[in-house]
Amino acid sequence: MNQWSLSVQKMIDWIEHNIEDNPTLLKMSSEVGYSPYYCSFLFHKVCGLTLKSYLVGRRLCYIALALRDTDERIIDIALRYGFSSQEALTRAFVKAYGCTPYSYRTNPKPIKLSVKQTVLFPDKKIFGGIAMNNVREANIRLEHIPAHKYVGIWEMRAKDYEEFWEYHNCDDICGVIDSMRHVALESVDCHQAGWFYEGGQKGYFYGFGVPLDYSGEIPKGFEVREIPASNYLVFFHPPFDYLSENNEVMSKVENLAWNYNPKESDRWWIRSGYEWNEECPNYQRHFPEVLGYEVLRPVKK
Repeated sequence: MNQWSLSVQKMIDWIEHNIEDNPTLLKMSSEVGYSPYYCSFLFHKVCGLTLKSYLVGRRLCYIALALRDTDERIIDIALRYGFSSQEALTRAFVKAYGCTPYSYRTNPKPIKLSVKQTVLFPDKKIFGGIAMNNVREANIRLEHIPAHKYVGIWEMRAKDYEEFWEYHNCDDICGVIDSMRHVALESVDCHQAGWFYEGGQKGYFYGFGVPLDYSGEIPKGFEVREIPASNYLVFFHPPFDYLSENNEVMSKVENLAWNYNPKESDRWWIRSGYEWNEECPNYQRHFPEVLGYEVLRPVKK
């Protein structure tokens, strides 16, 4: 099964790199080294959807982003991503998103974009023998986050990331958030998550931040909350290799974050100036190769 995942991830990455060059099953099978039939079989077995439907979904995702973020002609976008005409694109776009390419361009709304699949995940059994030379001790810095709004799903039944997805469809939610990137506060990785408390109980949330004056459409199933301004202690590790180092890095950061006592800190500027601020949520940033891993805990004077 591990070899299957490696092969399918290679297919997925190949599709992303060749999305504008009319990727075909025959071309991909030549690249991966399996027969076209076996590529199709393997992809469906691992991902749970057909290779054809996945490819169409990824093409439409790139098209939606081009419609939203560029002034390129619709016909040129259609041809660039393998559609024979603007009419053919319109039929596929309406079927997938319930609106025409033109109406989406003039009024972008939350839609369920097809996200890039990931089938390789950190696994101590597989990667435990790889030397983790880049892993360091977690560090601390102070960051101020202004007042803002947060559009997300607040799940009291979940206490962490993995539990959250037991109650929600990851592809659907991530696809909707990707379609809202143009209004999100974070331009690099607009997906934001973390922990909150209600009635003394801990829950987990997932969504994206927007400016305080945001009054646009809220995706179905999401709700918007105002988050007051606060300083945060950021417990962090710089960029690392996701597959070989993720478990080690997350463990170091979270052990420091959740066992930290500002009143007993070895840093005088923390010990003499801050205590936990329970009015704000705790944020989690996980973008291994670009940002690294961070846990943000709110503090007040």
